[in-house]
Amino acid sequence: MRILSLSKEKDLKQLMRDIHVDTYGIKIMLPKAQGYLLKVNALNNISANILKQEMLSLGGDVAVARGALTGKVKKTDCLIMGSLAQLDRLSDKLRKQPFGLNTMGREIGQVLENYQRENLSLVLGGHKFNFGTRSYIMGIVNLTPDSFSGDGLYAGKDGKNYGLRTTDYGLICNYAEQLVKDGADIIDIGGESTRPGAKPVSLEEELSRVIPVIKAAAKKIKAPISVDTYKPEVARQALDNGASMVNDITALKNSKMSKAASHYKAGVAIMHMRGNPRLMQKNPRYVSLIDEIIEYLSAALTRGVEAGIAKEKIVIDPGIGFGKTPEHNFEILKRLKEFKVLGRPILVGVSRKAFIGKILNVGAEDRIFGSVASCVLAAKNGANIFRVHDVKAVKQALLIEDKIG
Repeated sequence: MRILSLSKEKDLKQLMRDIHVDTYGIKIMLPKAQGYLLKVNALNNISANILKQEMLSLGGDVAVARGALTGKVKKTDCLIMGSLAQLDRLSDKLRKQPFGLNTMGREIGQVLENYQRENLSLVLGGHKFNFGTRSYIMGIVNLTPDSFSGDGLYAGKDGKNYGLRTTDYGLICNYAEQLVKDGADIIDIGGESTRPGAKPVSLEEELSRVIPVIKAAAKKIKAPISVDTYKPEVARQALDNGASMVNDITALKNSKMSKAASHYKAGVAIMHMRGNPRLMQKNPRYVSLIDEIIEYLSAALTRGVEAGIAKEKIVIDPGIGFGKTPEHNFEILKRLKEFKVLGRPILVGVSRKAFIGKILNVGAEDRIFGSVASCVLAAKNGANIFRVHDVKAVKQALLIEDKIG
């Protein structure tokens, strides 16, 4: 006898097939074999008591604040506990209830549908990504003199050459090509550092760094190009010159960015960030870290869709290292699956970041092993796209993780 650790529906289904369960029986029993915990925030005590009674009648339960049952507490968070089958029935029952529970019933149904989806996809130009099959890698091309990781391919005005000069477009394209050969599925090109404490660059400077490179790279590399920018004009010109995705750290807060992405039918990565790059690491605090990030990204998704961007074109990024302490970053990695309720692919950027260096006590150039380990953990916990510097190493590690599943 043994206790099984199977969380994926396909694994549960295969196990039942292995013991020759009837096909119709599998369909009936599969939802009963999947257990879930749903957290609902700040529900009034009347609705919370109805919710608890409805779930108890289905064989599940709801944890609420002690005072909510007696009316001493007017609002309470709720933890709904049950199988998928019970939660499906709860969703149906709540839709017939008053006090806003009918809306909650619909939301539970949508959250469960999003969480279980394995067939998410993204189309960038002529490239289609099917996220139920494997992990995908976004290779970083930093056209900056001040990248935190020391990989900037731009010679700064102070005369220091941190790598290839911006006028060497052919060499930079060769670098991007090598990333693709190493396993990158997307190339992310950026001309402004967003490391903690970074100073913004002018629109003219950013355009001069990235547009000629994107124009040249689009003709040479066989992978879609993403432009890493929060400036709508940079995004517009990049999309006009061959890019097919915008990686926006400000999550479409500028309506002009949404209009540009919608006009070009571009993919968009929306990221959570507390504050701005110059100040984001000054004592970041959260009341409920994951709740706040999900709420932020949900609002950004709504903004994008209302501006005309197809939801299927949007990718979410919890923003590891952007307004978070090392402890926050590890909590996000541990709980990545919770972001699946938004129903979109999850992008993570952990590569060479300071929280890895703090644990390992090494500089950015020596964080490759920590970066790989973080990517594998992220993949196991639900991430789909990995924005990295060390493409070959991460690619090899993710091939193994994808095989294990």
